[in-house]
Amino acid sequence: MELVVKDLAHRFPGTDLLFEHLSFTVEPGSTVAICGPSGCGKSTLLSLIAGWEKPVAGSVERRGIARTGWVFQNPYGVPARSALDHVVFPLLAKGMTRAQAAPRALEAMALFDLGYAAERSFADLSGGEAQRLMLARAVCSRPDLLLVDEPTAQLDTRTAHSVSHVLGNLAGQGMIVLVATHDADTRDACGRVIDLAQYAPADDEDTTTLDDLPTVDAAREVTR
Repeated sequence: MELVVKDLAHRFPGTDLLFEHLSFTVEPGSTVAICGPSGCGKSTLLSLIAGWEKPVAGSVERRGIARTGWVFQNPYGVPARSALDHVVFPLLAKGMTRAQAAPRALEAMALFDLGYAAERSFADLSGGEAQRLMLARAVCSRPDLLLVDEPTAQLDTRTAHSVSHVLGNLAGQGMIVLVATHDADTRDACGRVIDLAQYAPADDEDTTTLDDLPTVDAAREVTR
């Protein structure tokens, strides 16, 4: 199983290229931070890897990857259902019983320090708790490839540090984990960093040489 990105480039219609000539390979047991300035295409790259967008050039190969999990930047859920319900649901969809799924779901919630909130409704969770719940749900389903978009954007510093540490350790579960982030702590917790700023299209360079510049006499003629 591996993720292979070859000479990837992308732009949206009517806009400049976000990045080009992007190539990398990721194998199971790897956690990779996708970094770069705002607007450089971090979330777009995740969409390309997931197959939701088609690149304008290059390719993405998900060799042997059967299950892909995604954690969006903005958490979503059913307001009246409990936090535990949200984590259990993907396991029920796979055919597990509630009795089988609940212990595994609680284990995943404990990874993100959410055991205390198992019976709390989604509507009663804070933004940070809801974001950690989405991470727990994704990890609980044990995907081959996990894509995470700005996981610490809504978290306080202490909680963000804890989440970053957990994300960095997910490689030990045999997943391929890609995290789009602007957070230095999250970046440092990952085993590898891909900086999209290095793949931004080069600006047109000024190719003017000294021979192309007007002579002093020519400049005087122009100004007369």
